[in-house]
Amino acid sequence: MKLTFLGTGTSTGVPQIRCKCEVCTSDDPREKRLRASVLVEVRPNCNLLIDCGPDFREQMLREGSPDLTALLITHSHYDHVGGIDDMRPYCYPDPFPVYCQADVARDLRERIPYCFREHLYPGVPTFDIHIIEPDKDFTVQDVTVTPLPVMHARLPIVGFRIGNLAYITDCSEMPDETLEKIKDVDTLVINALRLKPHMSHMNLEQALDVIKKAQPRVAYLTHLSHDMGLIDATTQLLPPNLHIATDGLSIEIP
Repeated sequence: MKLTFLGTGTSTGVPQIRCKCEVCTSDDPREKRLRASVLVEVRPNCNLLIDCGPDFREQMLREGSPDLTALLITHSHYDHVGGIDDMRPYCYPDPFPVYCQADVARDLRERIPYCFREHLYPGVPTFDIHIIEPDKDFTVQDVTVTPLPVMHARLPIVGFRIGNLAYITDCSEMPDETLEKIKDVDTLVINALRLKPHMSHMNLEQALDVIKKAQPRVAYLTHLSHDMGLIDATTQLLPPNLHIATDGLSIEIP
């Protein structure tokens, strides 16, 4: 299984518009972060996209426009679903499969109602919505996926476990039950917004605490803001098995 980080930034991306900090003005390509999303290549002809933010088109073109099997959505904030209209090339001849919680499905129908009308305008993207529930496994083809419940401030959202991979983003609080479900993963991807505390995302200290308890073989930080600081300086604060994810990075998962 291979995971490719399509984007590793927070809702504003990095660099942030109008910001002149040392991160946003850095010439280091590792500091350029599109909105958070990953592509999980489970096997040939089974490619799972997790989240579809407003940078989706740019990310797909950068990666050579890979085939996609299904979209898994963590939650319906714009930086995680804002690119869904750009999925139209994947929506023919059949509606594209989307797996999400009921509240996300409702939000999508309200935001892009033209995709769900009885009489569709020619060329609009169409979607086959599958409702998922926290802690209840579902399958895409014959691949088992476990939705992992976490809190994003007061909003219940999900991460996903696929085999030896756990992908969790926008988490501010992780229930003990979810922590138990990721304790034996090989690879953990988890959000860490910045060094200082934040109301709706884990900071670096909180992410390190989860990683210490989960004990994965290797972990990667994603959904970083410019407030995390320069990547080389932040790396000095991390244990050997923890890395900062960067856009375009691909990793193999046993």
